[in-house]
Amino acid sequence: MNYQDTVNWMFSQLPMYQNQGQTAYKADLTNSIELAGYLGNPENNFKSIHIGGTNGKGSTAHLLASVLGEAGLKVGLYTSPHLVDFRERIRIDGIPVSKQFVIGFIRSHKAYFEARSLSFFEMTVGMAFSYFAKKKVDLAVIEVGLGGRLDSTNIIKPELSVITNIGFDHMRFLGDTLEKIAAEKAGIIKPSTPVVIGETQEETEHVFKRVASSLGAAISFADKDISGQLPECELKGKYQQRNIRTVLKTIEVLRGMGYTIDETHINEGLKNVKKNTGLRGRYEVLGNRPRIICDTAHNREGLSLVLQQLSEESFDNLHMVIGSVNDKDLSRIVDLFPDHASYYFCKPDILRGLEADALKQFFGENGIDGQAFKSVWEAFESALKRAGENDLIFVGGSTFVVSEVLANFE
Repeated sequence: MNYQDTVNWMFSQLPMYQNQGQTAYKADLTNSIELAGYLGNPENNFKSIHIGGTNGKGSTAHLLASVLGEAGLKVGLYTSPHLVDFRERIRIDGIPVSKQFVIGFIRSHKAYFEARSLSFFEMTVGMAFSYFAKKKVDLAVIEVGLGGRLDSTNIIKPELSVITNIGFDHMRFLGDTLEKIAAEKAGIIKPSTPVVIGETQEETEHVFKRVASSLGAAISFADKDISGQLPECELKGKYQQRNIRTVLKTIEVLRGMGYTIDETHINEGLKNVKKNTGLRGRYEVLGNRPRIICDTAHNREGLSLVLQQLSEESFDNLHMVIGSVNDKDLSRIVDLFPDHASYYFCKPDILRGLEADALKQFFGENGIDGQAFKSVWEAFESALKRAGENDLIFVGGSTFVVSEVLANFE
């Protein structure tokens, strides 16, 4: 198989949460532990930092990797999902894993994956850990996929754990209260291993303190310890200020562990995060006249921040290209959307995609009218044709909507 054949097989043959939803979720680490043993436990051959949370964990992971790279470390970065190419998930010093490694890894282990019906995520985590071990990274920044306690990445023994915040997302898997969700995400806290919490929340602070205390893990809260003027950052979403504080606190803890990271490394890392890591889709400006902005925020906590910043932009008319997955509780987010905009509803091209007509109907029942389109790109092109030079087009509602626009926009 060539690279495209390999990727097509991965997407079509293996259970994959982003396509199938709940049927692909495996609340068990047995497969991950057995796979790691089969691969020779590569996760034991490199140092790591584990990053979880509801919002901001991807941005935080990229920002931290950028700073660590500026400090001269060989940095592995594992994140999910990808936006355009599968290889975005696995990088070293910003460079995606080679097509040859992906092909070879699948070819070598395909029979094992099929025999044990491994999930897409289990297999991909195994690939990332094998790659980082083979390439002898100094430090790998590992983003949790879903939850924490039972996530496939949670077989590592990190130098440090980071939890950005807690919000209502993936509630059918993680629980229906912030306390329950926090307990699942606190599952990445390890014995005698420092943990940084990005945001102090009344409902969850006691959960993290209790777990950390029981494990002898030193705990700190970034928003309590980091104040004042923050360094300049290339990422322009105002919500990134929370992530920057989390990164600064994490670096402070790493310095205490003996890592040499100075202010120049921090400043250059934050200023050059896109170049250093390839990060996309975070309040990203794709064009001007009309101004085009996309963002992957998809739950209430994330969308509220993005849409608030959007309302502060200067424009004549607002065009919203919006799509969703079919297991999203739209009643939790619909009130956030402005009613003074033109809406272009679309279905992302995945099995979990919500039909555009259904999305249009739901928004209509809540006082927001718009048009339904057969595809994301058709919706975007329609917005582009209708928008004036001083208008603003926003693309979002789902990571997969942003992904399709980015893929075609290039």
